[in-house]
Amino acid sequence: MKILALSKSAQHSFTKECCESLNFLAGLGVEGDAHCGTTVKHRSRVRVDPTQPNLRQVHLIHSELLDELRAVGFAVAPGTLGENVLTRGIKLLDLPADTVLTLGDTVRVRITGLRNPCAQLDNYQQGLTAAVLDRAEDGTLIRKAGIMAVVETGGCVRVGDSIAVKLPDLPHRKLERV
Repeated sequence: MKILALSKSAQHSFTKECCESLNFLAGLGVEGDAHCGTTVKHRSRVRVDPTQPNLRQVHLIHSELLDELRAVGFAVAPGTLGENVLTRGIKLLDLPADTVLTLGDTVRVRITGLRNPCAQLDNYQQGLTAAVLDRAEDGTLIRKAGIMAVVETGGCVRVGDSIAVKLPDLPHRKLERV
């Protein structure tokens, strides 16, 4: 389990620029990223209530999703979907809420929930929103566009760093959209 790519953007843009390292700030998010802060930064959520806690400080996507999307014709690369951390070898969507991921030696992020894909995906490439959604056998919507987390312990993370997983105490709570 490792970090394949890191990305950030100071602007509320769809894609983020790749970089070799990121500085994570406890309780805030990724230094220099538009979503860094204690209160919500996503524009649609700010309009509803700008005082909401920011449960979406860090966006993580599994690189296996990019592989799946490229296999059906989408032009996606690290940073394309707006993630801060692109992982390999970890089933992010299967982890329960409050799982703590240690990125590199010191950075700890706690998973808060699923990213809810938005229409900006279709503005980038038509059909991309539908491609990151699926249905379970019982009809339940499956969101595949990554997970969101908050920073518990800050520090520097570099491309190639390992990821360790610490599950929360039982009972586990399934990830919901945040």
